[in-house]
Amino acid sequence: MNTDNQNFENKDMKNDINIDKKEEKNNNKKVKTIIFHIVAIICISLFCAAISPKTLQNDTFYTITIGKYIFNNGCSDLTQDLYSIHNLPYTYPHWLYDLGIYVIYHNFGQAGIYASTMILSAILGMSVYALCNKKSKNKVVSFVVTIGSMYLIKSFIAARAQLVTFILFVWTVFAIEKFLETRKKRYAVILILIPLLIANLHCAVWPFYFVLFLPYIAEYVLVSLEDFNIWFRIKKLFLNIEKKFTKKEEKKNKIEEKIQKITELKDERNIKVKKLRADPYRIKVEKNHAVLLLIAIMGVAFFTGFMNPAGDGAFTYLYKIMQGNTTSSINEHLPLTLVDNKEFSITVVIFLLFLIFTDTKLKLSDVFMLGGITYLAFKTRRQVSMFAILCGPILASMVSFLFEKYDKETILKIERFISSWFGTIVIICLFIIWCTNIVKPTLKADYIDISSYPVEASDWILENLDIKNMRLFNEYNYGSYLLYRGIPVFIDSRCDLYSPEFNGTYNKETKKYEGRDIFSDALNMAGVVKNYEEKFEEYDVTHIILYQNSKLAMILEEDSNYKEIYDKGNFKIFERLSAQKVEEKVED
Repeated sequence: MNTDNQNFENKDMKNDINIDKKEEKNNNKKVKTIIFHIVAIICISLFCAAISPKTLQNDTFYTITIGKYIFNNGCSDLTQDLYSIHNLPYTYPHWLYDLGIYVIYHNFGQAGIYASTMILSAILGMSVYALCNKKSKNKVVSFVVTIGSMYLIKSFIAARAQLVTFILFVWTVFAIEKFLETRKKRYAVILILIPLLIANLHCAVWPFYFVLFLPYIAEYVLVSLEDFNIWFRIKKLFLNIEKKFTKKEEKKNKIEEKIQKITELKDERNIKVKKLRADPYRIKVEKNHAVLLLIAIMGVAFFTGFMNPAGDGAFTYLYKIMQGNTTSSINEHLPLTLVDNKEFSITVVIFLLFLIFTDTKLKLSDVFMLGGITYLAFKTRRQVSMFAILCGPILASMVSFLFEKYDKETILKIERFISSWFGTIVIICLFIIWCTNIVKPTLKADYIDISSYPVEASDWILENLDIKNMRLFNEYNYGSYLLYRGIPVFIDSRCDLYSPEFNGTYNKETKKYEGRDIFSDALNMAGVVKNYEEKFEEYDVTHIILYQNSKLAMILEEDSNYKEIYDKGNFKIFERLSAQKVEEKVED
């Protein structure tokens, strides 16, 4: 009896030891995972901060100015433009972002805006890493792909509203994936709050939020149609109708046999479909009924488009922009050319190599997402940014699948190395050295590029000209800086303000917006496409500021109706003379 009791005790002790070892192993694994994530986040943040630009971008200047107005006056009356010479109606499409940037600028100056760009860039990098890790379940691959995605998007990182919406779009896809996986309410709440933020931070891209739901809905619809067996049902319906109106018993039996055979074929097909879904060759298909709840969330989120000062602007803004002619003249709206976008071209080739030459399995929703965003990227080059942050995680899942199938041990070795104290120090030190080399030229740059923006010319205007009574013509590329300095402008980078789609009214008969096409006039005047004197007379222009080497500046130098009153750096300023002053100039 004692021996039996002792054996039982020994077995219990062994079981307890095994349980303790398993718990210890699991705890060690969790610790290593946490260490890896910390290292990845530090390195990604360093890289994102390093590629962030210090020099302020054109849109940032008007963002600061508008933010200042909202800060001082509130946002109860945002229906009129206050900064151009044209007295146009205007609703501010990203008032909340403008306000946030001004608060940073007010407290920390230009350095604060640079720091905020680095912080937002780092948050975007961490968000992409989280989405990659969610889709691929592979930390090493997620880390590498995130660095690649952020490198691809580097030219889009700037102190602009789009940087915040990039983050929100990544969070949207992450929340959709988590909601479909867990059906937890918190992800539904996040999905309702995000479009509310977008409608006030950057309402121009608000419709794109709903585009991100479409791949999941399309997958559910297609799978539901397949499961519905529509052709079998139609055949069976017609046979039943035929059977009902058939009087001969013999023919009824034959029809019944056909119905039975169709039913058997349908059952066989369903079995094949289930096997194929369980072990697909390339495309993984899933019928998740939570998609129906996702559609309900979209319905609720739809009403967030009204919750902004622009009223229905979130619904109409993108449509109006696409209807107008501004997109054909602004670089980031033009169609993409592969020759001028080598990084994007290489990324597309990598995707094609994986899709053609490997047995990588992809979710059907990922196929739709990849195909749709790639198409949009070719249509307009600004969508390369969406391709980088939303298709990068899809690439991570493809690469992860191959490693999981063919070389899982290598990934585990890399994870163990990075999670060790030695590996942690080595990787972080390497990234510090690399990122230091990247950021050195940026730190030497000025916050404002005096070759691109009329810094000294603006000082001269404010000291020597009456800006309240002056009507200045300027070129598109530096209008926002003049606005930032408090100088009323002819045009700035708020291209929507200067197009008839936004300052005019819709004519149902002509099916066009009738308003002032100041945007086209500005481009044509600067390029001397039209008679500049007639247009200057139409707009009652008194002064003109131009780049030194611009075509119009060279012509005005020889025109007796214009007097050159400033010539320094990259800019010239001309005064448009009245008839009396022209006569005095000729006599002199």
